[in-house]
Amino acid sequence: MGGTKKKDNLINSTMSLGEHIEELRIRLLYALAGLAVCSVAGFYFGFKVIHFMEDPYLAVMGEEARMQALGPADGFLSYVKISLITGLVISSPWVFYHIWMFVAAGLYQHEKRYVRYAVPFSAVLFITGSLFFIIVVAPLTLGFLVKMNDFLGLNSTYSFPLYISFMTHLMLVFGIAFQTPTAIFFLNKTGLVSIKALSKSRKYVLLVIVIVAAMATPPDVVSQVALAIPLYFLFELGILLCYISERRKASQNKQ
Repeated sequence: MGGTKKKDNLINSTMSLGEHIEELRIRLLYALAGLAVCSVAGFYFGFKVIHFMEDPYLAVMGEEARMQALGPADGFLSYVKISLITGLVISSPWVFYHIWMFVAAGLYQHEKRYVRYAVPFSAVLFITGSLFFIIVVAPLTLGFLVKMNDFLGLNSTYSFPLYISFMTHLMLVFGIAFQTPTAIFFLNKTGLVSIKALSKSRKYVLLVIVIVAAMATPPDVVSQVALAIPLYFLFELGILLCYISERRKASQNKQ
């Protein structure tokens, strides 16, 4: 009886390659439609977002500091970029929902319930990671880079497009990096990796984190360390969540 039920679950969860591609196409269209709608809101809030992103620069350079636009369209193009990034942040719950729904399409029925936890957690972590960079990491990184320029006898005069590219790139890096606990919890719950294996892999994970932080951030120690340290703690948080879930499951089974 149990074998028959498992076989039925396997059949119900199996999708052909064509069905997977079609599912991916539909989820991408929904996600992009949500992003487009939220990007319109991003155009409306663009000025406020720009002022918020300028705070680290003004904190380091002084309240009277101003960036430069080297080309006629630099301001407009940067504003469009900011609007799109703002739209991505606003629409992140919707985007992550469809990403996880695509993943869920290839899962067993009993595994799909974990997607319900992953969706809001992913969105919260993405926004938290982006804000963590702007509020905490960006002032430290810019302060270090400005002092290095001073040491080399250089003036730190930034162009607006390059500054916006720098900020938005690292916002996305930190937002994506903060997905670590969700990924670990999901991998554990789908049976792809055990808590024991995760615990034994700590030293290798630390090495990978250092390499990833070095590749994903500018070549300065401050931003690399500022990404590596939270990443490792988030890895440990993922293990802790798996452990708590296992304890809760064992306690329910005893009852």
